[in-house]
Amino acid sequence: MATKLSSIDQFEQVLEDNKYVFVLKHSETCPISANAFDQFNKFLYERDMDGYYLVVQEERKLSDYIAEKTNVKHESPQVFYFVDKEAVWNADHEDINVSSLAKAEE
Repeated sequence: MATKLSSIDQFEQVLEDNKYVFVLKHSETCPISANAFDQFNKFLYERDMDGYYLVVQEERKLSDYIAEKTNVKHESPQVFYFVDKEAVWNADHEDINVSSLAKAEE
């Protein structure tokens, strides 16, 4: 299940509480992002795992914070895989799909 993030503090707490975390930056106005969001949720559902997302139009500060923290240029849609609070993988646009997410987890 995907849980919506709404603050930097919440994001940091998620990283603190979880060894492995997927986070998706989602745009509600982009059809590519809609597909990525569907793929993200399908991936989580198939594995019965939790993930997190933010809506970039609502959470610009958080989106910018993640870009700064990971040193990865902002894209939307964009997904990160964090292990021990560090981003070890990311993908954007059409590269976000069940297969790529599964490979990141390996």
